[in-house]
Amino acid sequence: AMNEPVLPLWELIQTSHIVAKGFRDLFARHGLTPTQFGVLACLEDGDDFTKAQLARAVLVTPQSMDPLITSLLTRGLVDRNGPAGRGRAAGIHITKAGRALMGQVRPEVAHFNASEHIGVADADIPQLVTNLRAIRHFLDKTSLDRDPHG
Repeated sequence: AMNEPVLPLWELIQTSHIVAKGFRDLFARHGLTPTQFGVLACLEDGDDFTKAQLARAVLVTPQSMDPLITSLLTRGLVDRNGPAGRGRAAGIHITKAGRALMGQVRPEVAHFNASEHIGVADADIPQLVTNLRAIRHFLDKTSLDRDPHG
C-alpha cells in the first residue's frame, strides 16, 4: 500500500468509534449516558439553562430533551426553577447530588483524555485539539450554508 490515500476524516471516524465506546463505558459505570454527562457539565458551569438551550449545547433535538431531563430529575441530579409558563421557560440547574457525581466523573474523564492514555505526546495535544476544532467548525459552518433545495 505504497500509494494509499491519506483520508483524515476516515481516520477521524474510525477513531471516534473507539473513543465513543470508551466514553460510554466510563459514564455507564456512573449510571450516565454521554448526553446526560454533557447536560450536567453545562449546568456545572453555573448558569441555569432552558431545555432549548441545553438541547443546542449537547447537540440533541429539543424533543429528546424531555426523557433526558426527566431521568436526571428522577435521580435528583438536576432541579427545575419553578414551572414553565406564561412565556417563560423553566430554568434547570444542577443539584448538590449532581455536583457530587460530577466530582467523581470529571477526574476519570481527565484521565481518559490524558497523554499517556491516548498515545499522543503532551506537547502535541494542543495542536491536535486545534485541528479537530477547525475541522468541526468548518464542516458545521458549511453544512449550515448548504441549501437543502438545490
